[in-house]
Amino acid sequence: MVTGGAKLALVLLSLLFSTYYAETRNVLLIVADDGGFEMGTYRNKIVQTPNLDALAKNSLIFNNAYTSVSSCSPSRAALLTGTPSHQNGMYGLHQGEHHFNSFDDMRSLPKILKDNQIKTGIIGKKHVGPGDVFPFDYSQTEENNSILQVGRNITHIKNLAREFLSNVTQPFFLYVAFHDPHRCGHTNPEYGEFCQRFGNGEEDMGSIPDWSPIHYVPEQIELPYFMPDTMEARKDVAAQYITISRLDQGVGLLLQELKNAGHSNDTLVIYTSDNGIPFPNGRTNLYDSGIAEPMFISSPSHKERKGKVTYSLASLLDITPTVLDWFDINEGNSINNNLTGRSLLPLLIKEPQDRSKEIVFASHNLHEVTMYYPMRAARTQRYKLIHNINYNAPFPIDQDFFLSPTFQDLLNNTRTNQPTYWYKTLKKYYRRPEWELFDLKKDPEELNNVAGKESFKEIYEDLKGRLHEWQKVTKDPWLCAPHAVYEDKGDYKNEPQCLSLDI
Repeated sequence: MVTGGAKLALVLLSLLFSTYYAETRNVLLIVADDGGFEMGTYRNKIVQTPNLDALAKNSLIFNNAYTSVSSCSPSRAALLTGTPSHQNGMYGLHQGEHHFNSFDDMRSLPKILKDNQIKTGIIGKKHVGPGDVFPFDYSQTEENNSILQVGRNITHIKNLAREFLSNVTQPFFLYVAFHDPHRCGHTNPEYGEFCQRFGNGEEDMGSIPDWSPIHYVPEQIELPYFMPDTMEARKDVAAQYITISRLDQGVGLLLQELKNAGHSNDTLVIYTSDNGIPFPNGRTNLYDSGIAEPMFISSPSHKERKGKVTYSLASLLDITPTVLDWFDINEGNSINNNLTGRSLLPLLIKEPQDRSKEIVFASHNLHEVTMYYPMRAARTQRYKLIHNINYNAPFPIDQDFFLSPTFQDLLNNTRTNQPTYWYKTLKKYYRRPEWELFDLKKDPEELNNVAGKESFKEIYEDLKGRLHEWQKVTKDPWLCAPHAVYEDKGDYKNEPQCLSLDI
């Protein structure tokens, strides 16, 4: 029997509980691995992504979002620190023989949130380190699980999300990093080029209970402009689409778990990908085909632009400032020697009247440890400037992309002087000039380099200057490369200089 005093206590506790959840703000960040625009929201008519499309309708859709580096670990470190790879130290892939790590003194997003009493969780692909720079209260990743299970088994991912959400009693940040639709042909060839057979119910493939595989007809696929128009490429994309649909069904499960836990109305949901898709001109490139990302942000506090599109430039470097803004954490730009990104929350209310001065930057150093090809880029609404610092070397090809059916077909056709049905040659792909400038309005495929043209001199110098200034602000060790050496110690401590190599 409940007494009057106990009833009053229960009412007060209930009110306190309700007030807490009404004022609580949480974040669910969903990141696809090597994902792209293969969904209905971005006008793909073939691949079936009803859950992502439904999320997009409840979100602000970004049409001009870009990664800061088109390589997995560097991109994830940039996303989780708000700093480019040359600033945070994650120069290349973290795992195995590559062994890259962020600098020990980096203030990562999970570390900042933990310091502000926000519970942090990660499910799926982590692929960054060291652990004390990226600490999560709850961690189910490749570090303590099979990446296939925590990154591709959507039933297991659902159950892990349920476990996290059922034990949270404070504001939370949950980062779910799907391994789909990353290639796996070089590591787990038995499951297919994109692990599209993993868990599909076939003999020896296992079964993922919540997954209903969707198969695609290669002949019906519309290839993007930057891919060779061949049957091998269509079959490759068809395999990728199977895993994109698995990813989509996994996103639907996650959002249902969020709803079941009572957090649909207090959680900011961000969906994006880490880098370009693993096809020619995609991942590891700073062309738009390598850095353009899907992104939507769904906010329970912003109703103004749900289902609308923004054309404002956004970067994955903006994720950390956006999350800090959502949690009203005021460390802001003092973190990590000044963040150069910005909060995207104002875009959920209103589109900027003037986007002409907007600019995003990109910074690539390595992918695999042998793939040294540092590049820097600046992109405005209309123009893109790329600095290929190691331009004397051929552009490197990573292992899983090299073994892919699409690249092998392109390579073999080139070797035998057969048609490649590609929009550039492999020689042009490998050999690049030091500077590339593109007028994206007239040349969206980035084929006509106008860096040396007199009519573009003013634009070239302006972008070169803005890129150089960003490199200075972010303390880029490659600031003076490749024609000079940066000296900032000893006699040059108070007056750093680029000293020419006379080359």
